Amino acid sequence: MREVQGVRGAKGAKGAQGAALSSDQDTRERLLTEAARLFAARGFARVTVRDICRAANANVAAVNYHFQGKRGLYDAVVRMAIERMQQTTEAAQEAGRGMPASGQLASYVSVFLQRVIPHRDGWIHQLMVRELAEPTPALQLVVREVLEPRARYLTRIVASIMQLRTDDLRVQRAVVSVNSQCFAAIDSRLPVSAFSPTTPAGVDDLADHIASFSLGGIQRLTSSPRATRGTRPARRARLPRRP
Repeated sequence: MREVQGVRGAKGAKGAQGAALSSDQDTRERLLTEAARLFAARGFARVTVRDICRAANANVAAVNYHFQGKRGLYDAVVRMAIERMQQTTEAAQEAGRGMPASGQLASYVSVFLQRVIPHRDGWIHQLMVRELAEPTPALQLVVREVLEPRARYLTRIVASIMQLRTDDLRVQRAVVSVNSQCFAAIDSRLPVSAFSPTTPAGVDDLADHIASFSLGGIQRLTSSPRATRGTRPARRARLPRRP
């Protein structure tokens, strides 16, 4: 009889432990969700631990328990955003796999706009806008793990189209031009965003326009004899001094 009671007691202890772990995980997820929303809306400096815990219906000590403080929680939110942005980069690369460079460029623009425009008012986009306006140490992580890999991929595409080295000034400027068009379309702070599409078909049309416009410009740059790799503007001739 005692052995049976011992087995039941062990099963009960395991069940209680499992419930506690589930509760801990649920609390952690609520903290992440509410922190992402609040940090995106107000920025890191204007959000307190109490704000987050109140919204997540959690004890203030839970932030220290799960994330070792507000900074650790913010870093976890940024890491979550980075993982989703990396998925966009991977999707763009996969969409262009096996295509010629011009097709890869069109796929890059299309996937980027399709994934970002519908969510440009979402927490990830808002958080990145906050980071650019009020940088924290987390911005360097975003640059290193998201922006630089995307830039390298697009640079290889443009260099292939132009049949130039990736460090050629014309390639680098063309990459900036392509990205600038994409960012202008998704940045709700800019007047041009008022013309951004609101339907999937509209997004496709805009992606086609940016890709076609970019390819036309890239082809024009390719045929231009000006601006070679590392070229700097020529120095102005010095005027003779007045007697």
